[in-house]
Amino acid sequence: MTQHFMVIGNPIAHSKSPAIHQIFAASVGLDIRYARQYCPDASDSFTAVVEAFFNGGGVGANVTVPFKQLAYELCHERGGLSAHAAVAGAVNTLLLKDGKPYGDNTDGQGLVNHLQQLGWPLSGAKVAIIGAGGAARGTLLPLLEAGVASITLANRTLSKAEALIQSLRNAHPLIAQAALNTSTVDELEGDFDLIINATSIGLSGDTLPLAPTLRCTYAYDMMYGRELPFLQHFSGLGAETSEGYGMLIGQAALSFTQWTGKPLAVAELMPQLTAMP
Repeated sequence: MTQHFMVIGNPIAHSKSPAIHQIFAASVGLDIRYARQYCPDASDSFTAVVEAFFNGGGVGANVTVPFKQLAYELCHERGGLSAHAAVAGAVNTLLLKDGKPYGDNTDGQGLVNHLQQLGWPLSGAKVAIIGAGGAARGTLLPLLEAGVASITLANRTLSKAEALIQSLRNAHPLIAQAALNTSTVDELEGDFDLIINATSIGLSGDTLPLAPTLRCTYAYDMMYGRELPFLQHFSGLGAETSEGYGMLIGQAALSFTQWTGKPLAVAELMPQLTAMP
């Protein structure tokens, strides 16, 4: 029996999700159809698309830009949310539970899974995250669950970083007890085990105003698919680096397993997944 899935976004034609999930399905012997679904950027349109999909027998949906907050609101009002989605304030994975929409956010755990696949140690790590938007927000809880010792959130506007930290402290007890700090990007300095770029600045070719005294053992950029100045900078300082394609794979794998109940051998599938055009 064919199971139906989709990814909702605007724009959506560029999405690699259908190809990724077809590789997942083939590896566990499932017959699936995974479609790209364009949606007008409006709340009522998004709700109508989701309702039509599940009413038609759809099993699960991914949600991408600009609908992650709308998906959160839909599940908050009509169904349920995972702890990760509640903290992130965003949903990237939809399914039905007891006939109601249920939302999860697998982005942060997908990042953690990729970091662990790379062999980068997280237990006891001193971490800095650059950016205070939705991408950064979704990473804090999974990183703390993985055992990092401290997190410094750096943003060009300090007040935005401070406001995010305060809202997250109120959202989950593990975050409330954590060693969390804030900084402006240009004043972030010293040695970190891991620095994560959670901004999209590298896609524009611009560079972050990084202090000359800032160092790390590992540098990770959530963006992928092109040369990234952030990674070039830290590679030149001797750090081990990675772009974010593995995070994309990681979050997709978690969605797939949640929908189907089928665990995936992601590391074994990476040669196929990285060979996709």
